[in-house]
Amino acid sequence: MVNKSTLKSDLGAGITNAIVVLPQGVAFAMIAGLPPIYGLYTAMVVPIVAALFGSSHHLISGPNTPVSLVFFAVLSQFADPGSATFIELAFVLTFISGIIQLIMGLARLGSLVNFVSNAVIVGFTTGAAVLIATSQVKHIFGLTVPKGASFIEVWGYLVQHLGDINPYVLTIAVLTFLAAVLFKKLAKKISWLPHLLLAMVVGSVLAIFLQQYDNSIALVGKLPSGLPKFHFPELTYDRVSTLASSAFAVALLGLIQAISIARSIANKSHQRLDASQEFIGEGMSNIVGSMFNCYASSGSFTRSGINYDAGAKTPMSAIFAAISLALILLLVAPLTAYLPIAAMGGIILLVAYNLIDWGIIKRMIKVSKRETVVMSITFFATLFFELQFAIYLGVIFSLALYLQQTSKPRVVEIAPDSSDKDRSFINIERKQLATCPQLRIIRIDGPLYFGSVNTLIDKLSSLITQEPANLLIVGNGISIIDMAGAELLEKQAALWRAKGGRLYLCSLRLQVREFLSRGGFKENIGEDAFFATKEEAIRSIYAQLDKQVCAQCDVKIFKECNHA
Repeated sequence: MVNKSTLKSDLGAGITNAIVVLPQGVAFAMIAGLPPIYGLYTAMVVPIVAALFGSSHHLISGPNTPVSLVFFAVLSQFADPGSATFIELAFVLTFISGIIQLIMGLARLGSLVNFVSNAVIVGFTTGAAVLIATSQVKHIFGLTVPKGASFIEVWGYLVQHLGDINPYVLTIAVLTFLAAVLFKKLAKKISWLPHLLLAMVVGSVLAIFLQQYDNSIALVGKLPSGLPKFHFPELTYDRVSTLASSAFAVALLGLIQAISIARSIANKSHQRLDASQEFIGEGMSNIVGSMFNCYASSGSFTRSGINYDAGAKTPMSAIFAAISLALILLLVAPLTAYLPIAAMGGIILLVAYNLIDWGIIKRMIKVSKRETVVMSITFFATLFFELQFAIYLGVIFSLALYLQQTSKPRVVEIAPDSSDKDRSFINIERKQLATCPQLRIIRIDGPLYFGSVNTLIDKLSSLITQEPANLLIVGNGISIIDMAGAELLEKQAALWRAKGGRLYLCSLRLQVREFLSRGGFKENIGEDAFFATKEEAIRSIYAQLDKQVCAQCDVKIFKECNHA
């Protein structure tokens, strides 16, 4: 709830955010292949709309690295970066992406982002960081890299033209990078310190000094000091059909990033988040933004974190940040005429490095081979294929590995431990235990659905050929069941009856029992074959066992055996 106290906190957080986003907005627009002013326009308009329609109290949307990189990769196929056609296509792509996000939000599809694994995000982000660094090679080394050069071609060109590196340009880029690193360390002690902005000042002063030795040092140029104007994207059938598939990838990437950031902060602030409402907020911000000279955006890692740390209480902080940025732009726009592009290259290089989360990568490699494979595939696909394809490929492999894992539910044979006073049931592979000659007991851990049926058929078929005539399935580990799984149980029950025994089930979850009842499977298997607990099942089944076999049995593993 907004009040005087929250407004004061939000105002302070907003001003801090405006200072931070000034150099970032310029850098992100350059990554996207757009003139710098469009990054600042995006940082002004988008946060206001996203704050009004989203659900997070701390998420600030705006220009960011991954989406900017995808924009450059997609649009550079159709127009020269920075050209009028390129800029207009950026607005069209933003509008279509926003429509897709809005539709997904209105359809309450917020949970879809759960199907994009963390491994995909890590792989894509790491690959994006490498591509961002690659895109700055020409600015950092002062080389004329051929337009449209691929990842391999850019680095190959650098190796072939090492002798053509401009030492003055390289000096500006490196010292700006080092200054940004130094100021960032100081910012840990002084939270409001605009480390990127200060680094850009260092680069500008250095460029002024070095221009006496090389007057070819390229500058960003003076930014327009005006505010964004209304301009509806020039939508045509050809443009929409050409950009539709790429727009879906941009929309999906933007939503994943926004929800991931919003959730991480909500975990700290204990706010209840509505993912679908965030979809609506992101969609509306891109739709409206495309009409005011903005390109596609999403949640910002840096700005959202700073917003929370600075004490923001409500979405008003994002609105204050946008207004403050507009006021700052009016004051500092003339100064950008002295900003060297090489300095921006050094800033962007630091942004790229910060995208790589080495801790998560090391942990993933150490803990999960499956996720490491998905991460690696996404990473290399990002480097060597179209970025939107890399996202799709990562998601497909992630889901494929998940389905492969769920298609092999764990089936273990269990038996009561007679050395335990409670006779707890344990896995006989962990401890050598005697088993009943007339009853075999197994536990199924995993979903019982079409993908796992073949695996279970093989395992159950091997059991039916063995001596015990009865089988008890402990089903508390069966998370879900579908028609294929239910039919499997029904057929197995018929096979065990044909053998002269029975198939029994116990400890099934409520939704599994209800599914079997609604479909008539429970009736076909046998109403008397279902039990609530293992203890109840053992008591009932023991009463039906062949007592002559029991009289000659010397294992006596059940409590009932000793009371007979």
